[in-house]
Amino acid sequence: NVGSVLMSQTEKITQAAATTTTDIIIPANSQLVSADLYVSVVWSGGASTTGLGYVGDATAFTAAGGIAGGTLGIIKITAGASKARVDAWADIGSTDRRILLTNSNTGAGDGWLTVRYIQNVNVG
Repeated sequence: NVGSVLMSQTEKITQAAATTTTDIIIPANSQLVSADLYVSVVWSGGASTTGLGYVGDATAFTAAGGIAGGTLGIIKITAGASKARVDAWADIGSTDRRILLTNSNTGAGDGWLTVRYIQNVNVG
């Protein structure tokens, strides 16, 4: 039997900028298992949404505005109905990816982003 270890990284996130480049770096060939936005202060402004991607492709993991930051609590992040995004979750590709959030606008939102993954599982 061969198994894999589930890894996770968490970072404090705010809505202070339109784009938040995190220090969360997912290793090449990893599989995203889940991601959550822990909203302690709701996203505000004209739109209260954000999206999850990586440097170079802001919509790799969700649609633009695909995360409801205007809801207090723990928000489950999903790929939505997109083959390209489901494939990106299954295998992030052959290079390390630095995670970023793209906010629909700046505002008072505050919380934590947690990303869970299986490192270098290479299912692609």
